[in-house]
Amino acid sequence: VQLQASGGGLVQAGGSLRLSCTASGLSFNNHSVGWFRQAPGKEREFVASIRWHRGVTYYADSVKGRFTMSRDDAKSTVYLQMNSLKPEDTAVYYCAATRLSTGSRSGNSYNYWGQGTLVTVSS
Repeated sequence: VQLQASGGGLVQAGGSLRLSCTASGLSFNNHSVGWFRQAPGKEREFVASIRWHRGVTYYADSVKGRFTMSRDDAKSTVYLQMNSLKPEDTAVYYCAATRLSTGSRSGNSYNYWGQGTLVTVSS
């Protein structure tokens, strides 16, 4: 199983980016996916997740209303649309997957992790 996160880059505050997470060896229509991020010198934190059953989404309070997570089963891709970006959103973003039907905010719930993509938001 491999997860590949992509779409990171440098953007000005207030701008937008869309991250993608693709998988080989598993299907997102029966695996829940979480996005996590880790800023320099900080612990990894939950950003958003999507439960595979019914596609229910969950968001950290810090991104609610600005970030939207979605899934395209036909493309086997999960997206994280990030709008109104702030400098404090700067981090390496990781996608992770689990067979559980969960929107867990804990990284320990996820078995598979991608390599991360860097998002830098300038002020």
